[in-house]
Amino acid sequence: MTRDQLEHAIRAACEVSKDTELWIFGSQAILGEFPNVPESLRASIEVDVQPKNRPETVDDVDGTLGELSMFHQTHGFYIHGISIKSAKLPDGWEQRTTPVSDPKSTYGNTGWCVEVHDLAASKLAAYRIKDKEFVRLLLIEKMIDVKILIERLTSLNVKEQLREQLLQWVKITAEELEDPE
Repeated sequence: MTRDQLEHAIRAACEVSKDTELWIFGSQAILGEFPNVPESLRASIEVDVQPKNRPETVDDVDGTLGELSMFHQTHGFYIHGISIKSAKLPDGWEQRTTPVSDPKSTYGNTGWCVEVHDLAASKLAAYRIKDKEFVRLLLIEKMIDVKILIERLTSLNVKEQLREQLLQWVKITAEELEDPE
């Protein structure tokens, strides 16, 4: 996915939801903060969104613009309408989002993209292989700071055992990347 495609997704999802703002919280939220992010971090063809002021329209977005829709077939990417409650995000994430808005490219609508450290913490909380690889790439590209990531992981509302597992993963991974021998 590219920044242009993200802006197209904002236009389309806002039109379908009749909202002017969206939460963008999947991996492609990274395009808010880093429009020219390396291709390895924007490999996904989906963008996860929830209309901010009209969350009840999330199914309309997914049905109209989601996987296998005409939109997907036409544009080669799709918009996954999903509740932001499905993501585990650190406390205070709403205040750290990056707005993507432009009078032309988003028709003045705004996509509020989750900040990169909050995104990394959320990805780790899912703890899938693809999510750990995404965070590993963020570390390799020096797009996240280990100390900030650790702070965000400590503010996740998850079971203590999972939190400890995530913190351990970050520490081991960061050490491996510092000393690849």
